[in-house]
Amino acid sequence: MTSDSSSPSTSGSFDPLAPFRMEGSVAIVTGASSGLGARFARVLHAVGADVVVAARRVERLEALAEELPGTFVVGADLSLAEDRERLVREALDRFGRIDVLVNNAGVSEVGGIDVESLDTFRFAMEVNVTAVWHLSKLCAAAMVDAGSGSIVNVASMLGHVASTPIKQAHYCASKGAVVNMTRELAVQLGRKGVRVNALSPGYFESEMTSGMESDESSQDYVRSMAAIPRMGAAHELDGALLLLASPAGAYVNGHSLLVDGGWSAR
Repeated sequence: MTSDSSSPSTSGSFDPLAPFRMEGSVAIVTGASSGLGARFARVLHAVGADVVVAARRVERLEALAEELPGTFVVGADLSLAEDRERLVREALDRFGRIDVLVNNAGVSEVGGIDVESLDTFRFAMEVNVTAVWHLSKLCAAAMVDAGSGSIVNVASMLGHVASTPIKQAHYCASKGAVVNMTRELAVQLGRKGVRVNALSPGYFESEMTSGMESDESSQDYVRSMAAIPRMGAAHELDGALLLLASPAGAYVNGHSLLVDGGWSAR
């Protein structure tokens, strides 16, 4: 996934968009059965990548694959180590390489620590943190062998700031862990040709935020906190994803890119 096609040339045309193309690359997207994950798969497919989509709801993945020819479906429960291992194994068996991993799968429940259960906390850490670490480890082995690769961990602005009055300590803890894990893995793997970055969205319309877009008190809260006073639209993550995943971001490593309308700038 290296490219020098963005460098001006005296003998040919200069195309600053060329580094965003990903023909010949293979990308895994987890949590791709709905929302942002499905959007990420569409975006990577649109720039030429072969996409492996993974989630528990196989029927939704298959519908997405009908829309995106050549997309490879792997049904997987990302809370299970054996499913994570099978996902990477099947991707390698199918394509022989993995160039991009988008660790998008995540879980959350709303509730203060007085009602938050130990099981809720443990499950969130398994899906939001352990699975990110495990898939990064598995895919990094193939990327290091190839000498290049990009891992994009979907964190959250709530890995940087508190969530209350929408109370979810388990989610904030897990996403904070992802942000700093990203930094550490970037340092470990950067000299081996593998970049690791985090994409940290604010409030976007998705399955996880279902209901917020039509709830006036939620909208008032977003308007009061975000410098761009609204929720984000899914397409407003396209450029950030491509920067981190594609050769266009070849010198970006260990960064958490906040796309939150200026919420965290306060």
